[in-house]
Amino acid sequence: MTASSVASNAHPLLAAAASVFIPGLGQWIAGDRRKAKILLAIDAALVVTLLLFFRDRVSVVTAFFRPTTLALMMVGNIILLAYRVWAADDAYRTASDGGRSVGRTVGIAAAVILGMVLIAPHLVFARYDLIQYDLLLSTFDGGETAGAGTEPPSTSTPPVGTSSDDPTTLPPTTTTTLPPPPPWEELERLNILLLGGDLGVGRSGIRTDTMITMSIDPKTGEAALFQVPRNWTYAPLPEGMGVWDCDCYPELINELWLAGEQWPEAFPGPGSPSENAVKSVVSEFLGIPIHYYALVNLDGFTDIIDAIGGVDIYVPTRIVDDEYPTLDGGFTRLVIEPGMQHMDGEQALSYARTRHQDTDYARMGRQRCVIEAAMEQMTPTDLITSFPTIADVIKRTVTTDIPLDLLPDLVALYPEIDLEEIVSIRFIPPTYHLRYRDDGKRGAIANIDLVHEHVQLVLEDPERAVIELGLEESESCPEPPPPTEPGS
Repeated sequence: MTASSVASNAHPLLAAAASVFIPGLGQWIAGDRRKAKILLAIDAALVVTLLLFFRDRVSVVTAFFRPTTLALMMVGNIILLAYRVWAADDAYRTASDGGRSVGRTVGIAAAVILGMVLIAPHLVFARYDLIQYDLLLSTFDGGETAGAGTEPPSTSTPPVGTSSDDPTTLPPTTTTTLPPPPPWEELERLNILLLGGDLGVGRSGIRTDTMITMSIDPKTGEAALFQVPRNWTYAPLPEGMGVWDCDCYPELINELWLAGEQWPEAFPGPGSPSENAVKSVVSEFLGIPIHYYALVNLDGFTDIIDAIGGVDIYVPTRIVDDEYPTLDGGFTRLVIEPGMQHMDGEQALSYARTRHQDTDYARMGRQRCVIEAAMEQMTPTDLITSFPTIADVIKRTVTTDIPLDLLPDLVALYPEIDLEEIVSIRFIPPTYHLRYRDDGKRGAIANIDLVHEHVQLVLEDPERAVIELGLEESESCPEPPPPTEPGS
């Protein structure tokens, strides 16, 4: 059977549709087997190339955190679109040469439908690619790896998390650009400070009411969370910082970001005064270097929760707050009933922020549990469908000094972390309380030596720390009781 006789029996629209989905298949149906084999070989080569490039989940994820890769994928997307359009058109023409014709009305309608099917996925990919590209360039530090370290307290031997020749630890008094940190495998610990900023109604600046340092062992994936309460005061300052006689920051530790804006000369260093203030003081408080930080405005968290359709949180006891502050500067009565609750963004934020019924320290636990619930319940489908909204929220509410060129390495490290085995410790009274202030102002003074001791214990022997410090029982989020058997 000749090629022309095969082509005469193939409908042009069928051939075009086949090559829309698999370039070359329409040519095969239309009878041009030689061209079909060439195109199918090209298809196979493209698939193999993609499989080699995106060989596992980590390589797929990290590719979307490299601007150069995103740019290449956009070019590839355009080329692939042009290739598919040509293949479909060629298959149509090849089948038409066999004598089969399509009516004008039918042809136009079919062309529109096939065009939509063909172009739609490329447009969607291009949109997400551009959103991610813009997000990376607008949120993360686009310069070379810099500003990565803060100097921990002076000791005779370097604390866990650094080394005597660690180039990421530099005295905060320097104004020069820090050298690139070594690869993750050369660091004993990678320490990232996560800040929840609260502009609040009537506030003139950011208060970092949430301060959590995540410490990761790059070799094993072991991780620990160190949570510093907002109301410690007289926090120690590194040498070369401060304008106060006490060689400390005498106000509440959650006001450090604002202090950097008010006294920029007090916090010299590689970053902005506010960044230097928060990173250096938390580093002194914990006794470990802070390599990077990320600050998110907690109000933006509500949009992310809403974008993923809400979050399920178990509330162990009824919460009543008769003076919960509203966004318009007033107050309202907040009531959250006990039991498993499905919360939207505003409800989740209210649950995390209210503190009049209990304490700041109970609020810290709720904040952590809300974040953990959101992370655990966000499915890949949620992330994909809500990504434009989430990206917009991140651009509006996140500030960080994580360098763009190190972001893929950080993303690749995330799957190595066992979220179920993270050791979490909150430095709260009475365990870490040394004494109250003697001038009548708010705030308490922490036992810094004990904080350092327990940080080192968690980093050096997390299993012993869990037992000796009672972390397993006190730091876990509340869970609903098991269902009771009928008739019990």
